[in-house]
Amino acid sequence: MPIAVSASIATDHLMTFPGRFAESLLADQLDHVSLSFLVDDLVVRPGGVAGNIAYAMGVLGAAPLLVGAVGADFADYRMRLEQHGVDCSGVLVSERAHTARFVCTTDQDMAQIASFYPGAMTEARDISITALAETVPLDLVLIGSNDPEAMLRHTAECRAAGIRFAADPSQQLALLDGERIVRLIEGAAYLFTNEYEWGLLRSKTGLSESEIDDQVALRVTTLGAGGVQIVTPDEQLEVRVVPERSKVDPTGVGDAFRAGILTAHIGGASLERAAQLGSLVAVLVLETSGPQGWTLDRDDALARLTDAYGADAAADLEALLAG
Repeated sequence: MPIAVSASIATDHLMTFPGRFAESLLADQLDHVSLSFLVDDLVVRPGGVAGNIAYAMGVLGAAPLLVGAVGADFADYRMRLEQHGVDCSGVLVSERAHTARFVCTTDQDMAQIASFYPGAMTEARDISITALAETVPLDLVLIGSNDPEAMLRHTAECRAAGIRFAADPSQQLALLDGERIVRLIEGAAYLFTNEYEWGLLRSKTGLSESEIDDQVALRVTTLGAGGVQIVTPDEQLEVRVVPERSKVDPTGVGDAFRAGILTAHIGGASLERAAQLGSLVAVLVLETSGPQGWTLDRDDALARLTDAYGADAAADLEALLAG
């Protein structure tokens, strides 16, 4: 059964600033900051949390179901995703709004300044996971950053229908209050955050680490260059990253990790092996301009897994790498 990915679908406008933002930010002037950065280039690429994750799962051969709302300008994006094995039958096309836009500038330190225009994304709340599950049996629904009402609806529908779900509130944690955050994570099969989001989630809900862990089956906290921490009732794992060959663009690295770990774990890999595959996919995105510009070279992937984690890890994951 496929994994459904319910989250934002957007077009990314990515720019590179050759300097450092930190050199232009004055601590005592932040209350009336007014800055403009002359960038080197502009790349327009498909993106959004759901688009990035679904694309990566498609490259890995998982054939995910994409769930989200887009504008009439989605046609080329849809064709590209479908060419990589993504099922777009769960996508709602708005009659009034454009597909969401993510505009991001990255400096030489990999720091980012970004803006997000939701556009058609606000109509994702009109999509029913219950109705989709009646036509496409679902193994898991990843509920990522999206229109908040859509996130709450899809979580409630999964819970009511007994469909496993992964909670990945990420960017929307800044907007949501503690009560709504609890509604998004309670009963989740997976809870995904990065290190900062993990602290924000605890602060906003007022819950302790153990209280949150009691509400989810499995917690995954990404630590950037420090790797990833995975906590279950029975074990705690820490998996280091795959060493990068270059740092080109960090946009979508977290999405790529989620695609890799979920594809591998649901495909039968252990949590450790699944996190290792997620780390490989994440570094492939880091080394590429744009979150969906990467490709998978099977032989090179196996060599990198061997170098990072050993021959046994590569052998265990070999069958999950699309040939």
